[in-house]
Amino acid sequence: MLAKEVTPSVIVRYLDQYVIGQENAKKILAVAVYTHYRKIASAASRRSVAAKSNVLLIGSSGTGKTLVCETLSRMLGVPFVTADATSLAQTRYVNDEIEAVLLRLLERAGDDLRKAQCGIVFIDEIDKLKASPGLQRAASGESVQHALLKIMEGAPVRMKDGRCIDTTNILFICGGAFVGLDELMAKRRGFGFIATSANDNQAILDRLNRRVKPTDLAEYGLIPEFTGRLPIVARFDDLDKAMLVRIISEPKDSIYRQYADLLQADGVELVVAPRVFEQIAELAVEYRAGGRSLRGIFEELMTPVLYLVPDDPGIIRVEIASLFEEARYLRKHAS
Repeated sequence: MLAKEVTPSVIVRYLDQYVIGQENAKKILAVAVYTHYRKIASAASRRSVAAKSNVLLIGSSGTGKTLVCETLSRMLGVPFVTADATSLAQTRYVNDEIEAVLLRLLERAGDDLRKAQCGIVFIDEIDKLKASPGLQRAASGESVQHALLKIMEGAPVRMKDGRCIDTTNILFICGGAFVGLDELMAKRRGFGFIATSANDNQAILDRLNRRVKPTDLAEYGLIPEFTGRLPIVARFDDLDKAMLVRIISEPKDSIYRQYADLLQADGVELVVAPRVFEQIAELAVEYRAGGRSLRGIFEELMTPVLYLVPDDPGIIRVEIASLFEEARYLRKHAS
């Protein structure tokens, strides 16, 4: 599953090609994934069961949580599926929905049961399952947490078609924005009853103090048993304008490169001025949707271009100088 030459630093370098920023989160995830699959290999050689550490990703919508998980699964060559905790909480048949998630994982594995049992499941909006006194949603959210406990820890799940999928080696990654969590953590100061001295490394102390603890998540509304299944926590930073500009243009599969390659296939060069990327990033900041809104804005920009270019074989170059100006088309006969 994991070649010997694949180390956490190798994983991070791969992620850097597709995911902008989030350096600390990428390191935490790289180590978590590396350890997870090394444990599986080690347990297989000893014919034992590997202890599993699932992961919790905390960050606003559009900061790259799903993208990182998808990219990791692509590098590892393991099947990957996403689920929405909000949808799970809104159904009366939670176990059926969980089974459907595992069935999709099996389909992604090409019906290879062994491969599916080493896949990755990402459950988003897990913070929406928090218990809030007096709300009906809280009861259903808490019931979903209980339903997820067993499969996240590892258990055989029998499908309706008779097949059984063991979730012991499936890595579960949960994500959520956890709005208000920082305010809860701000109330906690220092290390409680743990004594510290002037000789302690302040950088380490600060890092430990910023760490999201199970007690923080329990106070937020997740049940202790559930947070216990998510011992590894990674924080995703909000994206500023500079990071959004990089996301549009730098990654190997950036939205700009995708359209440039699409036009290049027809012999047309796409040239977008740096100011355009900044304008798109400014709009994305205004929309407060993180990186999710970048594609929509860029596609809207490219719609007139892609409508015109296929019908005009004389066009060899498209120049876009501003988000608020028409594109300029250069043709073969132009001097």
